[in-house]
Amino acid sequence: MEKVKSFVSKNAVLCIAIVAAIVTSIIVGVDKEYLTYLDFKTLTCLFCTLAVVCALRNIRFFYKLARKIVLFFKNSRACILALVYITFIGSMIVANDMALIIFLPLGYYVLTSTGKEKYMAFTFIMQNIAANLGGMLTPFGNPQNIYLYNKFNIPTLEFVKIMAPPFLLAVTLITICCLFVKKEPLSLEREKVSMPINKVVVYLLLFALAIAVVFRGIHYLVGLIVIPLVILFMDRDALKKVDYSLLFTFVFFFIFARNMGRIDIVRNFYEALLNKNTLIFSILSCQVISNVPSAILLSQFTHNYRDLLLGVNIGGAGTLIASLASLITFREYTSHNPDKKLKYIGLFSLFNFGFVFALTALELVIKNL
Repeated sequence: MEKVKSFVSKNAVLCIAIVAAIVTSIIVGVDKEYLTYLDFKTLTCLFCTLAVVCALRNIRFFYKLARKIVLFFKNSRACILALVYITFIGSMIVANDMALIIFLPLGYYVLTSTGKEKYMAFTFIMQNIAANLGGMLTPFGNPQNIYLYNKFNIPTLEFVKIMAPPFLLAVTLITICCLFVKKEPLSLEREKVSMPINKVVVYLLLFALAIAVVFRGIHYLVGLIVIPLVILFMDRDALKKVDYSLLFTFVFFFIFARNMGRIDIVRNFYEALLNKNTLIFSILSCQVISNVPSAILLSQFTHNYRDLLLGVNIGGAGTLIASLASLITFREYTSHNPDKKLKYIGLFSLFNFGFVFALTALELVIKNL
C-alpha cells in the first residue's frame, strides 16, 4: 500500500490520465478506432530527445557547462541572472522539464554554497518561468509544442514567427525581475569536472539526430532505431532514467482526448467555446488540467493552431498545475524548505499570473492590430 501511495504522489498527473482514459473508454467503448489514437511520431520525438538528454546528464555535460558560465559572475544579481538564462536557453534545447531537472539542483548548490539561501524561492520561480516560457520558441522546447507541431504540420518558420513576440516579452520581463536582486559579492569554489570526450561527441551527434527528427529532416523511425541502440551500447543506465511516466502520460491523454472528441455533447461544448476565443479558453484550460493535456484535448475541436499554440504555452504559467514543470520546481523547493510551502505558493502565483496577464495582453493587442 505504501508503494502505491508513493507512486501516486510522484506520478499524480499520470494517474489522472489513466483514470480519465478508463472512464472515457467505458463511455465510448473500445473499437478499431483506438488503433489511430496514438501519435507515434510525437512519442518518438519526445523519447529520443529525453534519452539523449539523460545520456548527456549522466556524463555531467550540462553541469560542467553551467558551472563555467556561473563562475564568470561575481555578485548575486549576475549569478541569479546566469542561472535563469541557463535554464531559459536549456529549455529551448532539451525541453522545459529536463532543463529544470538539470539546472534547479545547480541553483540550489550555488545559493547554499555562497550563503544566499534567501534568494532560493525567487530564483527557483524565475527558473521555472524561464523554462516554461523559454521553451515556447522551439518545436521541441515544450512537450505540447512537439505534439501541436506534428499534429497540424506547422511550418518551422511560421512556428517561430508565432511564438517570437511572447518569447521576447518573456525574456524582457524575466530580466527586469532579476535586476531587482541586490548586487552582493559572492564566490564559488572551483571544482574539476572531467568528461569522456568520446561520449560527448557521440551524444552531441545523437542530439543533432534527435533535433533533425523533430524538424522532419529525418524519418522518425530512423531516430527510434539509432538513438536507443547507440545509448544502450554506451550507457544503458541513461535509458533507465528516461521519464517514461511523461511518455505514458501522453499515451493515456491521447486516449482520453480522442474519446472526448467522440462524445457529441462534449464536442459541441468545446467547439462553441473555442470558436468564441481559442486563446483565452486554452489559457484557462491549462490552469485546471495543465498545458500538455489541454493541447491534446483542445486540438480535437479546433483548427486554429495559432491561438491554441499560444494559449497552451502562455497558459503554462499561472497555477502550480498549469505545467508539469511547475510541479517539478515545487517538489524540488519544498524538499529543501518543507516549512515554506505557503510562502512559496504565494510568491509563485504572484509572478506567474503577472506573466500570464502581460503575455495575454500582448497577444490580444497583436490580434487586434
